[in-house]
Amino acid sequence: MTDHSIELTVNGVARSGAAEPRTTLADFLREELTLTGTHLGCEHGVCGACTVLVDGEPVRSCLMLAVQARGTEVTTVEGLADGATLHPLQQAFMESFAFQCGFCTPGFVMSTLALLRDEPDADEARIREELSGNLCRCTGYQSIVEGVLLAAQRAREEGAVL
Repeated sequence: MTDHSIELTVNGVARSGAAEPRTTLADFLREELTLTGTHLGCEHGVCGACTVLVDGEPVRSCLMLAVQARGTEVTTVEGLADGATLHPLQQAFMESFAFQCGFCTPGFVMSTLALLRDEPDADEARIREELSGNLCRCTGYQSIVEGVLLAAQRAREEGAVL
């Protein structure tokens, strides 16, 4: 197959690479751009581990082709921290002991980021509903929800937008 040129913005930086037409965005990010924070679990769009933001919207990157991402702005979990300083959402998850093995973490973080951006006052029921599309095999989800609630509370107190 012939490789296609892919130009996009990833985590605020213009990036380019080449990919076969059948290459998923997840594989392109991981293999071509060496951004391995996006994890591949089921590769069927069910588990949510590969969730990234494309033009601000959560997308299962295992279901999107890299060629479809041309010209878009992609945000991965690597784009959230500021050097050694974690993003407030990541910090809240860490303080809540939200994860054990961490494999699903990037997908939960990116999904939650979009939720709290759009619904900063989301209650526990809404958070659980929104995150029901992300699977974790290690936790009972309570600590994840607590992390989201903590991040939302802090954002409201500080008048910040996540």
